[in-house]
Amino acid sequence: MRLIPLRLWLLAALSGILQVLPFPIAGPTPLWRTSFCWVALLPLLWALLGESKTGKPLTLRQGAILGYVCGFVWYLGNCYWIYQTMYLYGGLAEPVAAGILVLFCLYLGLYHALFAALIVACRARFGRHIALLLVPFAWVAVELARARITGLPWDLLGVAQVDNPLLTRLAPFAGVYALSFVIAAVNALWLVRVRIRERRFTRPLLTGIGVAVIVLYVFALRIVPMHKTSPVTARATLVQENLEVGAADTGPHLSAQQLLQTFSALSLNPSRSRCNGIPELSSTRCFVFAPQSSSRNDYARTSVATSLIVWPESPAPFEERDPQFRDAMSALAREARAPVIVGNIGIDRTDANSRGYNLFNSASFVTPDGDFAGRYDKMHLVPFGEYVPFKPFFFFAKNLLNEVGTFDAGTRRVVFTTGGHTYGTFICYESIFANEVRQYVQQGAEVLVNISNDGWYGDTSAPWQHLNMVRMRAIENHRWILRATNTGVTAAIDPYGRVTAAAPRHIRTALQVGFGYEHDVTFYTAHGDLFAYLCALVTTLALAFSLKRKMN
Repeated sequence: MRLIPLRLWLLAALSGILQVLPFPIAGPTPLWRTSFCWVALLPLLWALLGESKTGKPLTLRQGAILGYVCGFVWYLGNCYWIYQTMYLYGGLAEPVAAGILVLFCLYLGLYHALFAALIVACRARFGRHIALLLVPFAWVAVELARARITGLPWDLLGVAQVDNPLLTRLAPFAGVYALSFVIAAVNALWLVRVRIRERRFTRPLLTGIGVAVIVLYVFALRIVPMHKTSPVTARATLVQENLEVGAADTGPHLSAQQLLQTFSALSLNPSRSRCNGIPELSSTRCFVFAPQSSSRNDYARTSVATSLIVWPESPAPFEERDPQFRDAMSALAREARAPVIVGNIGIDRTDANSRGYNLFNSASFVTPDGDFAGRYDKMHLVPFGEYVPFKPFFFFAKNLLNEVGTFDAGTRRVVFTTGGHTYGTFICYESIFANEVRQYVQQGAEVLVNISNDGWYGDTSAPWQHLNMVRMRAIENHRWILRATNTGVTAAIDPYGRVTAAAPRHIRTALQVGFGYEHDVTFYTAHGDLFAYLCALVTTLALAFSLKRKMN
Protein backbone atom coordinates (compact mmCIF):
# COMPACT_ATOMS: atom_id res chain seq x y z
CA MET A 1 0.00 0.00 0.00
CA ARG A 2 2.92 2.33 0.69
CA LEU A 3 4.05 1.92 -2.92
CA ILE A 4 0.82 3.44 -4.27
CA PRO A 5 1.25 7.20 -4.90
CA LEU A 6 -1.13 9.54 -3.08
CA ARG A 7 -2.51 10.91 -6.35
CA LEU A 8 -3.75 7.43 -7.30
CA TRP A 9 -5.58 7.11 -3.97
CA LEU A 10 -7.21 10.49 -4.59
CA LEU A 11 -8.18 9.56 -8.15
CA ALA A 12 -9.86 6.36 -6.95
CA ALA A 13 -11.81 8.24 -4.28
CA LEU A 14 -12.76 10.96 -6.78
CA SER A 15 -14.14 8.32 -9.14
CA GLY A 16 -16.32 6.97 -6.33
CA ILE A 17 -17.73 10.45 -5.71
CA LEU A 18 -18.37 11.07 -9.41
CA GLN A 19 -20.23 7.76 -9.66
CA VAL A 20 -22.62 8.95 -6.94
CA LEU A 21 -23.55 12.20 -8.71
CA PRO A 22 -25.56 10.85 -11.70
CA PHE A 23 -27.99 9.11 -9.35
CA PRO A 24 -30.60 10.53 -6.94
CA ILE A 25 -29.05 11.87 -3.74
CA ALA A 26 -31.86 13.56 -1.78
CA GLY A 27 -34.57 13.75 -4.42
CA PRO A 28 -35.05 13.11 -8.14
CA THR A 29 -31.92 13.65 -10.23
CA PRO A 30 -31.80 16.85 -12.31
CA LEU A 31 -31.06 15.99 -15.94
CA TRP A 32 -27.80 17.97 -15.97
CA ARG A 33 -26.31 15.88 -13.17
CA THR A 34 -26.73 12.62 -15.09
CA SER A 35 -23.96 13.82 -17.43
CA PHE A 36 -21.38 13.03 -14.75
CA CYS A 37 -21.67 9.35 -15.63
CA TRP A 38 -19.70 10.02 -18.84
CA VAL A 39 -16.57 10.85 -16.80
CA ALA A 40 -17.29 9.02 -13.54
CA LEU A 41 -15.00 6.05 -14.27
CA LEU A 42 -12.28 8.17 -15.83
CA PRO A 43 -10.27 8.90 -12.62
CA LEU A 44 -10.32 5.24 -11.59
CA LEU A 45 -9.15 4.08 -15.03
CA TRP A 46 -6.47 6.76 -14.98
CA ALA A 47 -5.26 5.47 -11.64
CA LEU A 48 -5.27 1.83 -12.77
CA LEU A 49 -3.13 2.70 -15.78
CA GLY A 50 -0.70 4.61 -13.60
CA GLU A 51 2.52 3.44 -12.01
CA SER A 52 3.61 2.71 -8.47
CA LYS A 53 6.36 4.61 -6.68
CA THR A 54 8.86 2.17 -8.15
CA GLY A 55 7.97 3.32 -11.67
CA LYS A 56 6.42 -0.01 -12.58
CA PRO A 57 2.78 -0.73 -13.54
CA LEU A 58 0.45 -1.53 -10.65
CA THR A 59 0.25 -5.10 -9.44
CA LEU A 60 -3.05 -6.96 -9.21
CA ARG A 61 -3.12 -6.35 -5.47
CA GLN A 62 -2.46 -2.63 -5.81
CA GLY A 63 -5.12 -2.27 -8.50
CA ALA A 64 -7.66 -4.18 -6.44
CA ILE A 65 -7.00 -1.94 -3.44
CA LEU A 66 -7.62 1.20 -5.48
CA GLY A 67 -10.81 -0.32 -6.89
CA TYR A 68 -11.88 -1.25 -3.37
CA VAL A 69 -11.47 2.36 -2.21
CA CYS A 70 -13.54 3.55 -5.17
CA GLY A 71 -16.26 0.98 -4.51
CA PHE A 72 -16.45 1.79 -0.81
CA VAL A 73 -16.89 5.51 -1.52
CA TRP A 74 -19.50 4.77 -4.22
CA TYR A 75 -21.65 2.56 -2.01
CA LEU A 76 -21.28 4.91 0.96
CA GLY A 77 -22.64 7.79 -1.11
CA ASN A 78 -25.24 5.86 -3.09
CA CYS A 79 -26.64 3.69 -0.28
CA TYR A 80 -26.27 6.03 2.70
CA TRP A 81 -30.01 5.56 3.26
CA ILE A 82 -29.27 2.18 4.85
CA TYR A 83 -28.17 4.05 7.99
CA GLN A 84 -31.42 6.00 8.27
CA THR A 85 -33.51 2.93 7.46
CA MET A 86 -31.82 0.91 10.19
CA TYR A 87 -31.75 3.72 12.75
CA LEU A 88 -34.92 5.74 12.24
CA TYR A 89 -37.25 3.05 10.92
CA GLY A 90 -35.64 -0.16 12.11
CA GLY A 91 -35.19 1.01 15.69
CA LEU A 92 -31.49 0.10 15.91
CA ALA A 93 -28.97 2.14 17.87
CA GLU A 94 -27.10 4.72 15.81
CA PRO A 95 -23.65 3.06 16.19
CA VAL A 96 -25.14 -0.27 15.15
CA ALA A 97 -26.84 1.29 12.11
CA ALA A 98 -23.59 3.01 11.12
CA GLY A 99 -21.71 -0.26 11.55
CA ILE A 100 -24.17 -2.07 9.27
CA LEU A 101 -23.70 0.59 6.57
CA VAL A 102 -19.91 0.32 6.78
CA LEU A 103 -19.99 -3.48 6.59
CA PHE A 104 -22.34 -3.25 3.61
CA CYS A 105 -19.93 -0.93 1.78
CA LEU A 106 -16.92 -3.07 2.64
CA TYR A 107 -18.66 -6.16 1.29
CA LEU A 108 -20.04 -4.79 -1.98
CA GLY A 109 -16.92 -2.71 -2.59
CA LEU A 110 -15.27 -6.01 -3.50
CA TYR A 111 -16.95 -5.82 -6.91
CA HIS A 112 -15.11 -2.63 -7.79
CA ALA A 113 -11.95 -4.34 -6.55
CA LEU A 114 -12.66 -7.23 -8.92
CA PHE A 115 -13.17 -4.85 -11.84
CA ALA A 116 -9.92 -3.03 -11.07
CA ALA A 117 -7.98 -6.30 -10.80
CA LEU A 118 -9.34 -7.41 -14.18
CA ILE A 119 -8.20 -4.18 -15.87
CA VAL A 120 -4.73 -4.35 -14.31
CA ALA A 121 -4.38 -8.00 -15.38
CA CYS A 122 -5.40 -7.14 -18.94
CA ARG A 123 -2.98 -4.24 -19.05
CA ALA A 124 -0.12 -6.51 -18.00
CA ARG A 125 -0.96 -9.00 -20.75
CA PHE A 126 -2.28 -6.88 -23.64
CA GLY A 127 -1.04 -3.37 -22.94
CA ARG A 128 -2.75 -0.09 -22.17
CA HIS A 129 -4.94 0.31 -25.27
CA ILE A 130 -6.38 -3.21 -25.35
CA ALA A 131 -7.06 -2.99 -21.61
CA LEU A 132 -9.06 0.18 -22.21
CA LEU A 133 -11.07 -1.49 -24.96
CA LEU A 134 -11.87 -4.33 -22.56
CA VAL A 135 -13.18 -1.91 -19.91
CA PRO A 136 -16.88 -1.99 -20.95
CA PHE A 137 -16.84 -5.80 -21.18
CA ALA A 138 -15.33 -6.14 -17.71
CA TRP A 139 -17.69 -3.55 -16.22
CA VAL A 140 -20.79 -5.33 -17.52
CA ALA A 141 -19.41 -8.73 -16.41
CA VAL A 142 -18.98 -7.40 -12.87
CA GLU A 143 -22.49 -5.89 -12.89
CA LEU A 144 -23.84 -9.29 -13.93
CA ALA A 145 -21.97 -10.84 -11.01
CA ARG A 146 -23.58 -8.31 -8.66
CA ALA A 147 -27.00 -9.42 -9.90
CA ARG A 148 -26.40 -13.16 -9.89
CA ILE A 149 -23.98 -13.75 -7.00
CA THR A 150 -24.74 -11.17 -4.32
CA GLY A 151 -28.25 -10.47 -5.57
CA LEU A 152 -28.04 -6.68 -5.29
CA PRO A 153 -27.94 -5.02 -8.72
CA TRP A 154 -28.91 -1.71 -7.15
CA ASP A 155 -28.29 1.29 -9.42
CA LEU A 156 -26.36 -0.34 -12.23
CA LEU A 157 -24.48 2.32 -14.17
CA GLY A 158 -26.91 2.29 -17.11
CA VAL A 159 -29.83 3.33 -14.89
CA ALA A 160 -28.27 6.80 -14.69
CA GLN A 161 -29.35 7.32 -18.32
CA VAL A 162 -32.96 6.20 -17.94
CA ASP A 163 -34.03 9.65 -19.19
CA ASN A 164 -31.86 9.48 -22.31
CA PRO A 165 -34.31 8.67 -25.15
CA LEU A 166 -31.47 7.82 -27.55
CA LEU A 167 -29.54 5.47 -25.30
CA THR A 168 -32.58 3.72 -23.82
CA ARG A 169 -33.45 2.43 -27.28
CA LEU A 170 -30.81 -0.23 -26.58
CA ALA A 171 -32.60 -1.55 -23.47
CA PRO A 172 -35.31 -3.58 -25.28
CA PHE A 173 -32.47 -5.52 -26.95
CA ALA A 174 -29.84 -5.96 -24.24
CA GLY A 175 -31.35 -4.54 -21.07
CA VAL A 176 -29.77 -1.97 -18.80
CA TYR A 177 -26.41 -3.69 -19.37
CA ALA A 178 -26.25 -2.21 -22.88
CA LEU A 179 -26.44 1.28 -21.40
CA SER A 180 -23.75 0.43 -18.84
CA PHE A 181 -21.56 -0.87 -21.69
CA VAL A 182 -21.83 2.37 -23.68
CA ILE A 183 -21.16 4.56 -20.63
CA ALA A 184 -18.12 2.51 -19.58
CA ALA A 185 -16.83 2.53 -23.19
CA VAL A 186 -17.05 6.34 -23.40
CA ASN A 187 -15.18 6.66 -20.10
CA ALA A 188 -12.44 4.40 -21.42
CA LEU A 189 -12.18 6.19 -24.78
CA TRP A 190 -11.19 9.42 -23.04
CA LEU A 191 -7.85 7.74 -22.30
CA VAL A 192 -7.24 6.08 -25.67
CA ARG A 193 -4.35 7.71 -27.43
CA VAL A 194 -4.68 7.65 -31.22
CA ARG A 195 -1.54 8.49 -33.17
CA ILE A 196 -2.36 10.56 -36.23
CA ARG A 197 0.20 12.17 -38.51
CA GLU A 198 0.25 15.86 -37.70
CA ARG A 199 -1.02 17.94 -40.59
CA ARG A 200 -1.79 21.64 -40.86
CA PHE A 201 -5.54 21.14 -40.34
CA THR A 202 -5.48 18.00 -38.15
CA ARG A 203 -6.32 19.61 -34.83
CA PRO A 204 -9.00 22.00 -36.18
CA LEU A 205 -10.56 19.08 -38.06
CA LEU A 206 -10.69 16.85 -34.96
CA THR A 207 -12.07 19.72 -32.89
CA GLY A 208 -14.74 20.40 -35.51
CA ILE A 209 -15.73 16.73 -35.62
CA GLY A 210 -16.04 16.65 -31.84
CA VAL A 211 -18.20 19.77 -31.78
CA ALA A 212 -20.37 18.40 -34.61
CA VAL A 213 -20.96 15.13 -32.76
CA ILE A 214 -22.06 17.01 -29.63
CA VAL A 215 -24.35 19.35 -31.60
CA LEU A 216 -25.94 16.49 -33.53
CA TYR A 217 -26.47 14.54 -30.31
CA VAL A 218 -28.17 17.47 -28.59
CA PHE A 219 -30.26 18.13 -31.71
CA ALA A 220 -31.39 14.50 -31.92
CA LEU A 221 -32.12 14.43 -28.20
CA ARG A 222 -34.40 17.45 -28.38
CA ILE A 223 -35.84 17.44 -31.89
CA VAL A 224 -35.96 13.97 -33.40
CA PRO A 225 -38.97 12.00 -32.12
CA MET A 226 -37.64 8.93 -30.38
CA HIS A 227 -40.83 7.23 -29.25
CA LYS A 228 -44.32 6.83 -30.48
CA THR A 229 -47.14 7.80 -28.19
CA SER A 230 -48.24 4.74 -26.26
CA PRO A 231 -52.03 4.41 -26.58
CA VAL A 232 -54.15 4.64 -23.42
CA THR A 233 -57.04 2.19 -23.53
CA ALA A 234 -57.82 1.63 -19.85
CA ARG A 235 -57.70 3.30 -16.44
CA ALA A 236 -56.40 2.11 -13.09
CA THR A 237 -56.79 3.41 -9.55
CA LEU A 238 -53.59 3.30 -7.49
CA VAL A 239 -54.00 3.68 -3.73
CA GLN A 240 -51.25 5.36 -1.68
CA GLU A 241 -51.95 4.47 1.95
CA ASN A 242 -49.25 6.65 3.58
CA LEU A 243 -48.85 4.58 6.74
CA GLU A 244 -45.82 5.18 8.97
CA VAL A 245 -43.48 2.24 9.43
CA GLY A 246 -41.07 0.95 12.07
CA ALA A 247 -39.95 3.31 14.81
CA ALA A 248 -41.60 6.22 13.00
CA ASP A 249 -45.01 4.66 13.60
CA THR A 250 -45.93 6.50 16.80
CA GLY A 251 -49.70 6.45 16.30
CA PRO A 252 -52.54 6.97 16.66
CA HIS A 253 -53.45 3.67 15.05
CA LEU A 254 -56.58 2.80 13.16
CA SER A 255 -58.09 -0.64 13.49
CA ALA A 256 -57.96 -3.06 10.57
CA GLN A 257 -61.64 -2.41 9.90
CA GLN A 258 -61.11 1.37 9.86
CA LEU A 259 -58.18 0.99 7.48
CA LEU A 260 -60.23 -1.18 5.15
CA GLN A 261 -63.04 1.38 5.12
CA THR A 262 -60.68 4.30 4.54
CA PHE A 263 -58.76 2.67 1.70
CA SER A 264 -61.93 1.34 0.08
CA ALA A 265 -63.38 4.86 0.08
CA LEU A 266 -60.18 6.15 -1.55
CA SER A 267 -60.38 3.40 -4.16
CA LEU A 268 -63.91 4.39 -5.11
CA ASN A 269 -63.24 8.14 -4.98
CA PRO A 270 -59.79 8.75 -6.48
CA SER A 271 -58.48 12.29 -6.40
CA ARG A 272 -58.61 14.27 -9.62
CA SER A 273 -55.29 15.85 -8.72
CA ARG A 274 -51.94 14.56 -9.90
CA CYS A 275 -48.43 15.40 -11.04
CA ASN A 276 -47.78 15.24 -14.76
CA GLY A 277 -44.37 13.65 -14.27
CA ILE A 278 -41.90 12.76 -11.55
CA PRO A 279 -42.89 14.60 -8.33
CA GLU A 280 -40.51 17.21 -6.92
CA LEU A 281 -38.75 17.84 -10.24
CA SER A 282 -38.74 21.50 -11.27
CA SER A 283 -40.12 20.56 -14.70
CA THR A 284 -43.09 18.68 -13.23
CA ARG A 285 -46.41 20.43 -12.79
CA CYS A 286 -48.64 19.20 -9.98
CA PHE A 287 -52.30 20.15 -10.15
CA VAL A 288 -54.04 21.61 -7.09
CA PHE A 289 -55.78 18.99 -4.98
CA ALA A 290 -59.54 19.08 -5.02
CA PRO A 291 -61.71 17.98 -2.07
CA GLN A 292 -62.53 14.31 -2.17
CA SER A 293 -65.98 12.90 -1.75
CA SER A 294 -66.46 10.70 1.26
CA SER A 295 -69.48 8.90 -0.11
CA ARG A 296 -69.14 5.74 -2.16
CA ASN A 297 -72.32 6.69 -4.01
CA ASP A 298 -70.43 9.58 -5.60
CA TYR A 299 -68.08 7.21 -7.42
CA ALA A 300 -69.65 7.65 -10.85
CA ARG A 301 -69.59 11.44 -10.49
CA THR A 302 -65.98 11.84 -9.31
CA SER A 303 -64.18 9.49 -11.70
CA VAL A 304 -64.52 7.46 -14.85
CA ALA A 305 -64.84 3.70 -14.64
CA THR A 306 -61.63 1.96 -13.62
CA SER A 307 -60.23 -1.23 -15.13
CA LEU A 308 -58.09 -2.13 -12.10
CA ILE A 309 -57.61 -1.12 -8.46
CA VAL A 310 -54.19 -1.62 -6.86
CA TRP A 311 -53.35 -1.44 -3.15
CA PRO A 312 -49.63 -1.36 -2.26
CA GLU A 313 -47.40 -3.45 -0.10
CA SER A 314 -47.74 -1.76 3.30
CA PRO A 315 -47.52 -2.29 7.06
CA ALA A 316 -51.33 -2.56 7.30
CA PRO A 317 -52.37 -5.72 9.22
CA PHE A 318 -54.12 -7.39 6.28
CA GLU A 319 -54.07 -11.19 6.15
CA GLU A 320 -55.49 -13.07 3.20
CA ARG A 321 -57.26 -15.64 5.40
CA ASP A 322 -58.97 -12.98 7.53
CA PRO A 323 -62.74 -13.10 6.74
CA GLN A 324 -63.09 -9.37 7.42
CA PHE A 325 -60.38 -8.58 4.91
CA ARG A 326 -61.77 -10.94 2.28
CA ASP A 327 -65.28 -9.54 2.63
CA ALA A 328 -64.04 -5.96 2.27
CA MET A 329 -61.96 -6.75 -0.84
CA SER A 330 -64.79 -8.70 -2.45
CA ALA A 331 -67.24 -5.88 -1.77
CA LEU A 332 -64.82 -3.32 -3.23
CA ALA A 333 -64.29 -5.34 -6.42
CA ARG A 334 -68.03 -5.84 -6.94
CA GLU A 335 -68.88 -2.20 -6.31
CA ALA A 336 -66.16 -0.90 -8.63
CA ARG A 337 -66.85 -3.70 -11.12
CA ALA A 338 -63.09 -4.04 -11.48
CA PRO A 339 -60.37 -6.50 -10.41
CA VAL A 340 -58.30 -5.65 -7.34
CA ILE A 341 -54.63 -6.41 -6.67
CA VAL A 342 -53.85 -5.98 -2.98
CA GLY A 343 -50.75 -6.46 -0.87
CA ASN A 344 -51.26 -8.67 2.20
CA ILE A 345 -49.81 -11.44 4.31
CA GLY A 346 -50.31 -14.97 3.02
CA ILE A 347 -50.34 -17.86 5.48
CA ASP A 348 -50.30 -21.52 4.48
CA ARG A 349 -50.44 -24.41 6.93
CA THR A 350 -47.59 -26.90 6.64
CA ASP A 351 -45.85 -29.71 8.51
CA ALA A 352 -42.52 -28.87 6.90
CA ASN A 353 -41.34 -26.56 9.71
CA SER A 354 -41.60 -26.30 13.49
CA ARG A 355 -44.03 -23.36 13.55
CA GLY A 356 -46.62 -25.22 11.45
CA TYR A 357 -47.14 -22.61 8.74
CA ASN A 358 -45.40 -20.65 6.00
CA LEU A 359 -45.57 -16.86 6.03
CA PHE A 360 -45.50 -14.96 2.74
CA ASN A 361 -45.34 -11.35 1.59
CA SER A 362 -48.09 -11.62 -0.99
CA ALA A 363 -50.26 -9.95 -3.58
CA SER A 364 -53.81 -11.29 -3.89
CA PHE A 365 -55.97 -10.98 -7.00
CA VAL A 366 -59.71 -10.41 -6.64
CA THR A 367 -61.94 -10.66 -9.73
CA PRO A 368 -64.72 -8.15 -10.49
CA ASP A 369 -67.14 -10.77 -9.14
CA GLY A 370 -65.41 -10.61 -5.75
CA ASP A 371 -63.68 -13.99 -5.95
CA PHE A 372 -60.12 -14.44 -4.68
CA ALA A 373 -58.72 -15.95 -7.88
CA GLY A 374 -55.01 -16.12 -7.17
CA ARG A 375 -52.06 -15.07 -5.05
CA TYR A 376 -48.45 -14.31 -5.81
CA ASP A 377 -45.95 -14.90 -3.00
CA LYS A 378 -42.83 -12.76 -3.16
CA MET A 379 -39.91 -14.89 -4.32
CA HIS A 380 -36.95 -12.55 -3.85
CA LEU A 381 -36.97 -11.48 -0.22
CA VAL A 382 -34.92 -8.64 1.25
CA PRO A 383 -32.01 -10.09 3.27
CA PHE A 384 -31.96 -8.86 6.88
CA GLY A 385 -35.30 -7.16 6.23
CA GLU A 386 -37.72 -9.97 5.46
CA TYR A 387 -35.51 -12.89 6.42
CA VAL A 388 -32.06 -13.69 7.85
CA PRO A 389 -29.79 -15.54 5.39
CA PHE A 390 -27.59 -18.26 6.90
CA LYS A 391 -29.24 -17.60 10.26
CA PRO A 392 -27.21 -20.18 12.26
CA PHE A 393 -24.03 -18.23 11.48
CA PHE A 394 -25.44 -15.11 13.16
CA PHE A 395 -26.11 -16.68 16.55
CA PHE A 396 -24.03 -13.92 18.18
CA ALA A 397 -26.48 -11.27 16.92
CA LYS A 398 -29.67 -12.98 18.02
CA ASN A 399 -31.06 -9.96 19.89
CA LEU A 400 -30.22 -7.62 17.02
CA LEU A 401 -32.04 -9.81 14.51
CA ASN A 402 -35.21 -10.32 16.55
CA GLU A 403 -36.98 -7.58 14.59
CA VAL A 404 -36.11 -9.03 11.19
CA GLY A 405 -39.03 -10.53 9.32
CA THR A 406 -39.52 -14.28 9.14
CA PHE A 407 -41.08 -14.53 5.70
CA ASP A 408 -40.75 -17.56 3.47
CA ALA A 409 -39.89 -17.18 -0.21
CA GLY A 410 -42.50 -17.99 -2.81
CA THR A 411 -41.78 -20.78 -5.25
CA ARG A 412 -43.31 -19.63 -8.56
CA ARG A 413 -44.29 -16.54 -10.49
CA VAL A 414 -47.99 -16.03 -11.04
CA VAL A 415 -49.84 -13.89 -13.56
CA PHE A 416 -53.49 -12.94 -13.13
CA THR A 417 -56.01 -13.03 -15.99
CA THR A 418 -59.50 -11.55 -16.13
CA GLY A 419 -61.62 -9.87 -18.77
CA GLY A 420 -59.28 -11.09 -21.49
CA HIS A 421 -56.25 -9.30 -20.03
CA THR A 422 -53.24 -10.62 -18.10
CA TYR A 423 -51.42 -8.81 -15.28
CA GLY A 424 -47.98 -9.55 -13.83
CA THR A 425 -47.27 -8.36 -10.29
CA PHE A 426 -43.86 -8.02 -8.63
CA ILE A 427 -43.31 -6.79 -5.10
CA CYS A 428 -40.95 -4.01 -3.94
CA TYR A 429 -37.29 -5.12 -4.08
CA GLU A 430 -37.99 -7.56 -6.92
CA SER A 431 -38.11 -4.61 -9.32
CA ILE A 432 -34.30 -4.32 -9.36
CA PHE A 433 -33.94 -7.78 -10.96
CA ALA A 434 -34.44 -7.27 -14.69
CA ASN A 435 -34.10 -10.96 -15.54
CA GLU A 436 -36.91 -11.84 -13.14
CA VAL A 437 -39.37 -9.10 -14.14
CA ARG A 438 -39.15 -10.08 -17.82
CA GLN A 439 -40.45 -13.55 -16.98
CA TYR A 440 -43.90 -12.12 -16.22
CA VAL A 441 -44.07 -10.83 -19.78
CA GLN A 442 -42.90 -14.21 -21.04
CA GLN A 443 -45.90 -15.66 -19.21
CA GLY A 444 -48.22 -13.34 -21.11
CA ALA A 445 -48.48 -10.23 -18.90
CA GLU A 446 -49.85 -7.32 -20.97
CA VAL A 447 -49.26 -4.82 -18.17
CA LEU A 448 -46.96 -4.99 -15.13
CA VAL A 449 -47.93 -3.99 -11.60
CA ASN A 450 -45.39 -3.06 -8.93
CA ILE A 451 -46.57 -2.79 -5.33
CA SER A 452 -44.05 -1.47 -2.82
CA ASN A 453 -43.57 -0.04 0.65
CA ASP A 454 -40.90 2.61 0.25
CA GLY A 455 -41.81 4.14 3.61
CA TRP A 456 -38.70 2.48 5.06
CA TYR A 457 -36.53 4.84 3.03
CA GLY A 458 -37.93 8.11 4.35
CA ASP A 459 -36.81 11.26 2.51
CA THR A 460 -33.54 9.80 1.26
CA SER A 461 -32.36 8.99 -2.25
CA ALA A 462 -33.74 5.45 -2.17
CA PRO A 463 -37.38 6.08 -3.28
CA TRP A 464 -36.12 7.94 -6.36
CA GLN A 465 -33.45 5.35 -7.12
CA HIS A 466 -36.09 2.64 -6.81
CA LEU A 467 -38.43 4.52 -9.17
CA ASN A 468 -35.74 4.82 -11.85
CA MET A 469 -35.03 1.11 -11.76
CA VAL A 470 -38.73 0.36 -12.18
CA ARG A 471 -38.80 2.73 -15.15
CA MET A 472 -35.95 0.78 -16.74
CA ARG A 473 -37.99 -2.43 -16.39
CA ALA A 474 -40.78 -0.76 -18.39
CA ILE A 475 -38.37 0.11 -21.19
CA GLU A 476 -36.73 -3.31 -21.32
CA ASN A 477 -40.05 -5.12 -21.69
CA HIS A 478 -42.07 -2.43 -23.51
CA ARG A 479 -44.85 -2.59 -20.92
CA TRP A 480 -46.84 -0.11 -18.91
CA ILE A 481 -46.04 -0.38 -15.20
CA LEU A 482 -48.64 0.63 -12.63
CA ARG A 483 -46.83 1.39 -9.38
CA ALA A 484 -48.72 1.65 -6.09
CA THR A 485 -46.60 2.45 -3.03
CA ASN A 486 -47.30 3.11 0.61
CA THR A 487 -45.71 6.57 0.83
CA GLY A 488 -44.65 7.28 -2.79
CA VAL A 489 -43.63 7.38 -5.54
CA THR A 490 -47.01 6.11 -6.79
CA ALA A 491 -47.10 6.47 -10.57
CA ALA A 492 -48.02 5.21 -14.02
CA ILE A 493 -45.01 4.51 -16.24
CA ASP A 494 -45.38 4.08 -19.98
CA PRO A 495 -43.45 1.51 -22.09
CA TYR A 496 -40.71 4.09 -22.74
CA GLY A 497 -40.03 4.71 -19.05
CA ARG A 498 -41.84 8.03 -18.88
CA VAL A 499 -43.86 8.86 -15.77
CA THR A 500 -47.19 9.95 -17.20
CA ALA A 501 -48.93 10.64 -13.88
CA ALA A 502 -47.91 10.46 -10.23
CA ALA A 503 -49.11 11.31 -6.76
CA PRO A 504 -47.13 13.60 -4.44
CA ARG A 505 -45.42 11.68 -1.69
CA HIS A 506 -46.44 11.47 1.96
CA ILE A 507 -50.17 11.99 1.49
CA ARG A 508 -53.00 9.50 1.73
CA THR A 509 -54.68 9.49 -1.66
CA ALA A 510 -55.73 7.46 -4.66
CA LEU A 511 -54.53 8.24 -8.15
CA GLN A 512 -56.48 7.36 -11.27
CA VAL A 513 -54.20 6.89 -14.28
CA GLY A 514 -54.47 5.86 -17.89
CA PHE A 515 -52.55 2.89 -19.30
CA GLY A 516 -52.62 0.45 -22.18
CA TYR A 517 -52.22 -3.26 -22.82
CA GLU A 518 -49.17 -4.27 -24.85
CA HIS A 519 -48.63 -7.60 -26.61
CA ASP A 520 -45.23 -7.46 -28.29
CA VAL A 521 -42.20 -9.28 -26.87
CA THR A 522 -38.84 -7.49 -26.94
CA PHE A 523 -35.55 -9.25 -27.65
CA TYR A 524 -34.54 -8.72 -24.02
CA THR A 525 -37.80 -10.22 -22.76
CA ALA A 526 -37.26 -13.29 -24.93
CA HIS A 527 -33.53 -13.80 -24.33
CA GLY A 528 -32.72 -12.05 -21.05
CA ASP A 529 -29.14 -11.23 -20.09
CA LEU A 530 -27.57 -12.75 -23.21
CA PHE A 531 -25.54 -9.61 -23.94
CA ALA A 532 -24.24 -9.47 -20.37
CA TYR A 533 -23.17 -13.11 -20.55
CA LEU A 534 -21.32 -12.42 -23.82
CA CYS A 535 -19.45 -9.62 -22.03
CA ALA A 536 -18.66 -12.01 -19.19
CA LEU A 537 -17.35 -14.54 -21.74
CA VAL A 538 -15.04 -11.98 -23.38
CA THR A 539 -13.78 -10.90 -19.95
CA THR A 540 -13.17 -14.50 -18.86
CA LEU A 541 -11.20 -15.28 -22.02
CA ALA A 542 -9.09 -12.15 -21.59
CA LEU A 543 -8.38 -13.08 -17.97
CA ALA A 544 -7.52 -16.65 -18.96
CA PHE A 545 -4.93 -15.40 -21.48
CA SER A 546 -3.51 -13.08 -18.82
CA LEU A 547 -3.12 -15.90 -16.31
CA LYS A 548 -1.65 -18.19 -18.98
CA ARG A 549 1.13 -15.65 -19.60
CA LYS A 550 1.96 -15.58 -15.91
CA MET A 551 2.05 -19.36 -15.66
CA ASN A 552 4.38 -19.56 -18.66
